[in-house]
Amino acid sequence: MRDPLGADVPHDPVTSAAAETLLGHKFRRPALLTEALTHRSAAGAKGHGSNERLEFIGDRVLGLVVAEWLIERFPAEQEGKLGPRLAALVSKPALAAIAETHGVGDLLTVAAGEARRGVRLQPNVLADAVEAMIGALYLDAGLAPARAFIRRVLAGAVEAQAAPPKDPKTALQEWALKRALPLPRYELLEQSGPSHAPRFVVSVRVGEASATAMAGAKRAAEQQAAQTLLERLPP
Repeated sequence: MRDPLGADVPHDPVTSAAAETLLGHKFRRPALLTEALTHRSAAGAKGHGSNERLEFIGDRVLGLVVAEWLIERFPAEQEGKLGPRLAALVSKPALAAIAETHGVGDLLTVAAGEARRGVRLQPNVLADAVEAMIGALYLDAGLAPARAFIRRVLAGAVEAQAAPPKDPKTALQEWALKRALPLPRYELLEQSGPSHAPRFVVSVRVGEASATAMAGAKRAAEQQAAQTLLERLPP
């Protein structure tokens, strides 16, 4: 793997060992783990060698495992209740919280300039790294180890869902209606990235309050923006 200047990005055995301990797996292909922990700022031209491709597959593996888990955990619930549970558990804020708890930011390889700007602390970067690590684990060892890791780090969040959470967009709309405010307005600010890993930046506004979020799908970005705004608003 090479950085934007053409120099090799070193393989850090200490960092890799810490990541393997977190994932509960010894990699047969260490390059996968190195890639999963490489932010695009430290990768080659056009992001080649960054964790974006692994994030793409990790997102799908995560969704499958959590959906399977919820079907098992809540056998009497239908899609209308399971959907909000799934959305909350695989959301960027939920994944960022996992990353913060387990020190994932410290494991990331980031360009010096981005590191100084605090990119390792950005929730989207942390969440993407968790998905990339899941993708690397899946490609190296298959579904069973990925499932074991996901269930371990999300166990507390699943158990805490006594009732299905409200969809953030619905909850924000209800918040506005109760206060006789205009309904939330969503705006697509930016769409970028390759077709296999698009990026959507969306803003939402209610009255004078606003929030912005980025995700790999427009609806997901809207949900995250709504959730971010709800966390800032008074109950």
